[in-house]
Amino acid sequence: MSSLLVVSGPPGAGKSTIAAALADRLDPSALVEGDQFFHFLRNGAIEPWRPESQRQNEVITRIQAATARRYRDGGYHTLFDGVLGPWFLDSFRAATNGPFEYVVLLPSLDVCLERIRARDGHDFSDENAAVSMHAQFVEACDGVREHVVDSASGSPTEVADAIESRRASGRLWFG
Repeated sequence: MSSLLVVSGPPGAGKSTIAAALADRLDPSALVEGDQFFHFLRNGAIEPWRPESQRQNEVITRIQAATARRYRDGGYHTLFDGVLGPWFLDSFRAATNGPFEYVVLLPSLDVCLERIRARDGHDFSDENAAVSMHAQFVEACDGVREHVVDSASGSPTEVADAIESRRASGRLWFG
């Protein structure tokens, strides 16, 4: 039976590392990297953390979700790695045509900023935007606390184990 798990959080939370670790545990699996969808935009692209990007982000969120849905419906255990805040869950759910599992990786702001500074070859390095997005996740996650995991609480393997434990208990379902 296939599944869909969204691994979300602000920049520097460890989404890519944890989503990849989880995808490697499943067979067959697909890892949908949400950031890649922004690279498809050519002219008129707006940095997705800017307020004026709302419409663009809605369109891309629906496309990301539709892609994840196709993998899930094709029989793959699908991991979606992206900055999908609780404010976009309804749009994502509508495009996936059903429920999915959702986890927010939310270490401290200092950890996120340290990780952003340390990574090479990543498109995102705007610390002011990272501070803002972290604050948005902290505020928005009050209503979905059971979905929040501190990704600085252990090694990537330990964080993946904690997420798998929550999945097994059914605590990550959304929708």
